[in-house]
Amino acid sequence: MHFPSDDELMAGPNALEDLGLEFDDTAIEAYEISGTLPVKETDEAEEETAEAEEETAEAEEETTEAVEETTETEQDGLVKLDYTADFKAGFVAIVGRPNVGKSTLTNALVGSKIAITSMRPETTRHNVRGVVHGEDFQLVIVDTPGYHRPRTLLGRRLNEMVRESLAEVDVVVFCLPSDQKVGPGDEFIARQLRGLRTPVIAVATKADKVKPERMLEHLQDIDKLGEFVEIVPVSAHKNQQIDTLIKVLAERMPKSPPLYPRDIYSDEPRDVMIAELIREAALEGVRDELPHSLAVQVEEVVERKPKPGQKHPPMLNIHVNLFVERDSQKAIIIGKGGSRLKQVGTKARLAIEELLKRRVYLDLHVRTAKDWQSDPKMLGRLGF
Repeated sequence: MHFPSDDELMAGPNALEDLGLEFDDTAIEAYEISGTLPVKETDEAEEETAEAEEETAEAEEETTEAVEETTETEQDGLVKLDYTADFKAGFVAIVGRPNVGKSTLTNALVGSKIAITSMRPETTRHNVRGVVHGEDFQLVIVDTPGYHRPRTLLGRRLNEMVRESLAEVDVVVFCLPSDQKVGPGDEFIARQLRGLRTPVIAVATKADKVKPERMLEHLQDIDKLGEFVEIVPVSAHKNQQIDTLIKVLAERMPKSPPLYPRDIYSDEPRDVMIAELIREAALEGVRDELPHSLAVQVEEVVERKPKPGQKHPPMLNIHVNLFVERDSQKAIIIGKGGSRLKQVGTKARLAIEELLKRRVYLDLHVRTAKDWQSDPKMLGRLGF
């Protein structure tokens, strides 16, 4: 191939005809300035370039369509923004001494059973988190263990859980039962709340159990305890004033996108919820001392192999340990000939099947772990 010299390039347009290239006066001027020569391709080269550009355009069009499809798919899922600029969302901690209706109130607010309820004190052993969904708000409810003067290492750790919750929420709900007078335990908690910058709403629970005169007296006693932004009487059992309390809480939430998808009502781990349902069933109708001493641990959840042609989900085998501190407590849980343990298993199994929406087989074992409430290793094993 012949490469033209500088003299040939300057000789005129005909100097490059044999090479199949063309240029004009503008190209010559550009060469003189930069030392390089922009060239114009011949018709054949132009066709190849046009075809390449057309292929590139088609590829870009396909890519655009794919992006649009992906965007549509994402919008159909959780990526879709279905909230307004004024949407509010935040965390609410429910506190109070043991057995004042905190868990029952949590369940009423969420509209679904996520927290263990019992007439026995100290039934809640960890922070249960539920989600209340509104059209323009979302409340994440944290049901804390009963705040109390601790007697064991477990008690101190439960109180630590309450304090940690208070430091991480937007509003605190302080529960005081209407059927009980304000006492030293309530005053103790009120003192702990006074130093908080977080707004505190006092809730007079169990309002259905007292007459209007007693309720008025109770509300006046609550008002003397501290500076509350609101005082709201409610009955979680009869669903009275629950909507009012939700409205009051929603007004106090900061502007925020939703924190959970709309179909989520609790972020509690499956095994924790299973353990709580078993513990609730085991506590029904037992002596006062047992709630403090009973712990439930889900050891294993195993799915059975499906049978040939089986259409419904296979059964789950759930292996569970129930720990007590003394052999006498073990006898209470098991009952004569295992009769009471069988009742506990039946009640808990029905609740667990409702939770998981599938059949389960419960394998319950009651074990004695002496003074486990003060044993750091045992507490760690049980998740405290």
